[in-house]
Amino acid sequence: MFIRILGNIMRFCYNIFNNYGLAIILFTIISKIVLLPLSILIQKDSIKMVKMQPAINKIKINYFGDKDKIAEEQAKLFKEEKYNALTSLIPLVVQMDKNVVEGLTTEVVNHNNNLRKESSSLEIDVVKEIKNNKNILKYKNIVDKKQIQDIQNLNFNFLGFDLSWIAASEKGLAILIPLIAGISALILCIGQNKMNVLQVEQSNYNKYGMLIISVGLSLYLGSFVVAGVALYWTISNIFAVIQQWILNIFINPKKYVDYDELEKTNKELELLNKKTTKRTIEQIRKEKHDYKKFFSIVNKHLVFYSESNGFYKYYKGIIEYLLKNTNITIHYITSDYNDNIFKLEKDNNQIKAYYIEEKKLITLMMKMDCDVVVMTMPDLQNYHIKRSYIRKDIEYLYIPHGMDSMNLTMRKGATNNYDIIFVTGKYQKEEELKSNKVHHLNRKIVEWGYTLLDDMICDYNKNKKSNKQKKILIAPSWQKDNIVDLCLDDILDNLKNTDYKIIVRPHPQHVRHMKEKFEKLKEQYNDNKNIIIQTDFSSNDTVFNADLMISDWSAIAYEYAYTTKKPVVFIDTPMKIMNPDYKDLNIEPINIWSREKIGKVIKTNEINKIGKTIEEMLINSGKYKDKITKLVDESVYNIGCSDKVGAEYIIKTIQDKIKERSKK
Repeated sequence: MFIRILGNIMRFCYNIFNNYGLAIILFTIISKIVLLPLSILIQKDSIKMVKMQPAINKIKINYFGDKDKIAEEQAKLFKEEKYNALTSLIPLVVQMDKNVVEGLTTEVVNHNNNLRKESSSLEIDVVKEIKNNKNILKYKNIVDKKQIQDIQNLNFNFLGFDLSWIAASEKGLAILIPLIAGISALILCIGQNKMNVLQVEQSNYNKYGMLIISVGLSLYLGSFVVAGVALYWTISNIFAVIQQWILNIFINPKKYVDYDELEKTNKELELLNKKTTKRTIEQIRKEKHDYKKFFSIVNKHLVFYSESNGFYKYYKGIIEYLLKNTNITIHYITSDYNDNIFKLEKDNNQIKAYYIEEKKLITLMMKMDCDVVVMTMPDLQNYHIKRSYIRKDIEYLYIPHGMDSMNLTMRKGATNNYDIIFVTGKYQKEEELKSNKVHHLNRKIVEWGYTLLDDMICDYNKNKKSNKQKKILIAPSWQKDNIVDLCLDDILDNLKNTDYKIIVRPHPQHVRHMKEKFEKLKEQYNDNKNIIIQTDFSSNDTVFNADLMISDWSAIAYEYAYTTKKPVVFIDTPMKIMNPDYKDLNIEPINIWSREKIGKVIKTNEINKIGKTIEEMLINSGKYKDKITKLVDESVYNIGCSDKVGAEYIIKTIQDKIKERSKK
C-alpha cells in the first residue's frame, strides 16, 4: 500500500516532465516537504537530547562504573523530560530503499504480481524488455497496447546517463554512478558532522567512522543498483544537508543548550575515564580479592582512603600514633596498586590494606559499613563517590592537603558533605565556620594542625645546611599561565649572570607534558654551572636547602616558608581560582594577603627587577624569619603535636560510636 501511494506520486512527477531523472528530483522535493513535520520533530528531539547531556554526564560521573544505576537514573531523566529515544529511529522506517524507487518507475505499467521475476531490479528489467520489444507477447494479456506504448516511450536519459544502467554490468559513463553516490554520502556526512546537533557532540572516532562506512556502502551498493536509485540517493543527501541548514536557522540549538555546562561536564567525565587505566590480570585479581576481603570483615571502626601512594604523607602522623598507642585495626583503601601501604601491612598486622580502583570504589563506598571514614578527597557526595547507603551514622572526616584557603582552591561546597573537618589553622577555621553558617551546615570544625608540616620541620632541623653559595629555587605550580608558561625564560635571563645557584624544579606534570622544553633548557644552560634544571624528584633536599624560593600560586611556597622560615618571591601570574564564588564568605583568602608577609610579589612585566628584589630579601632574611614565624604561630594549630591531636579525636569519635550502639 505504501509503495503504491509513492508510485502514484512518482507517476504524477513523471507526467509533468516526461523525464525519469527530473521526476526523481521532484519526487525527492515532495517527499522532503511531506516529511518536514517529522524532520522538525526529530530536530527538536535531538536538541532535547543534547540539552539533557550535561545531566546525563553528571549521572555518569556520580555513578561512575555502576552501569545498572546509570541506566536507571537515565530512564528517570528521560521520563521527566518526556524524551523518547525511539523517535530517532523513525527516519529509518520511512527511508526509501531501492525497491521503493524502482516501484515508482514500474507503477506506470505494473499492476500485477505476475510480472515479477527473479532479478535484483525486477521492474526495470520488465521495462527494458518491453522497450526493446523482447517477450512482448507475454505482457499483452496483462497490459493493454497503450500501456505498452507508454512504457516504450519512457525517457531514462538524464545528463548523458541512462537511469536504467547498473554500473556493475555496464561500461563507459556508468562507472561514475557509484562514485557520484559516494560523493553525495560524503557531503551528507560532512554536513551532518558540522550541523546536526547530535552529530556535532559525537567523538571524532564516531564521526569519521560513520563517514567511512556510509561512503563505503554507497560506493559498493551504487555498483549494483540502477542509476535512478543512485540519483535518488544523491538528490536526497544534498537536500538533507540544505534542510539541516534551514532547520538550524529556525530552530537554533544554541538557544536551548547550555554548551558551557556541557563542555564542563564532558571534561569531568573525560578525566574520570582517563583515570581508569588498563590494568594487568594481577591487578584485576587483587582488586577482586581485596574487595571480598574488605566486606568479609565485620565491625570495622576506622577506614582511610588514599587516591594514590603520595597521599599517605597526610595521614602518616595520625596512623603512626594510632599504631603505637591503640589496638584499633586500620583499614586502608588505596587506588594505587603500587602503594607503599602494602609493605607496611606486611610489617604490622594492625594494618589491613586493600587495592580498589576508582570504578569499584564507587560501589564499595555505597556499601561502606564502619564508624569513621577518613579522606583527603574533596567533593564527597557531589560527584561519583557517595556516602554509604548502608549506614547513615558513619562519621566522614576530611583532612586538608594544604595550609592555604580551601574556599579558594577547592570547588564550591567541596567539603559540605563531610561531618568533621580537620583545619590546619586559624584562617581555615574562620572560613569553615563561616561556610557552616552561610550554607546551614552542622559540620564539626576541629583545630588539628598539619602533620606533614610537623614532619617537614623535624626533617629540616635534622638535615639543614648553611650554604656558602646562596641557592635560589624556582618552583612553579601546575596551572594555566604559570611561571613556566609566562616568564621562566625571562627569570633565568635576569639571574644567569648572578652569583646565586639557581635550581629550576618544575612540577612533575611539567616534565611529563613538556619534556622537550626542559631538555632544551638543560642544553641551553649546560655551560652555566650556576643553573641546574632538576627533573629528578626523588629527594626534597633542594627544596628545603634553598635560601629563597621563587613561585607563583603553588602550595609548596607555604610548605617551604613555614618549614624553613625563609622568604618567597611570588610572581604575580593569574590566580588559581577553583571556586569563582569564593567572595561569598566575605573573607579574603590567606593565599592573597599572606604573600607580602612571607615575601615579595613581582608582576610578570617587571621581571627585570627580580635580581635586586632577591638581593634585598636575602639581606633582610632575619626580618622575614620573624614575620614568617609569627604568621606560622597564627596560622597553624598544634605545631609538633598535630598527630596526637588528630589521632585522639578519632579515638574518641570511635568510642562514642561504640557507646551509642551499646545503648540500643
